[in-house]
Amino acid sequence: MDAFLNSTALVAFSEIGDKTQLLALILAARYHKSIPIIWGIFFATIANHALAAWVGHFVSGLALTTYMPWIVAVAFIALGLWILIPDKMDDDEAPKKDYGPFITTLIAFFLAEMGDKTQVATVFLGARYEDAFVWVVVGTTLGMMLANVPAVLFGDKVLKIVPMKVVRYVASALFIAIGLFSVWQIVSA
Repeated sequence: MDAFLNSTALVAFSEIGDKTQLLALILAARYHKSIPIIWGIFFATIANHALAAWVGHFVSGLALTTYMPWIVAVAFIALGLWILIPDKMDDDEAPKKDYGPFITTLIAFFLAEMGDKTQVATVFLGARYEDAFVWVVVGTTLGMMLANVPAVLFGDKVLKIVPMKVVRYVASALFIAIGLFSVWQIVSA
């Protein structure tokens, strides 16, 4: 349950203001069809985060077991600092050809999430909770949906209500706190 709750919270907070959330806003404004966009985000996230959690699980099983707890702890702290840097949507990441709202969202979201903060976080969550792979994927997917569904449904109204700076600071603090807690567990063991 710890893997699920941490995965959900960390991804939900770190996704706010992220380029994939900006992509969700752009797609919602372009298509005005929220249901296919939401399904596209859902399936793209499951595929992307399952791959990322598997990579984290695989890496944690390598002969790096002595160093892995330190790598994961430092990575969480680094991600916490990375979240403080706001994302901007690159023009070349916007979909070029129109395949309809579902396929366009599925492809664009999967590709935009590659190497993104939330994907990297999912890799490290997969490594940290190596025995809870499914809960990491379910949690990170739920976190993505919690952050992106309101963006699709309410668009720019959400951006006027939620102060991005505060949310980035909270997300950053969560990642750093987990990293520091991991360091404390390593040192006190």
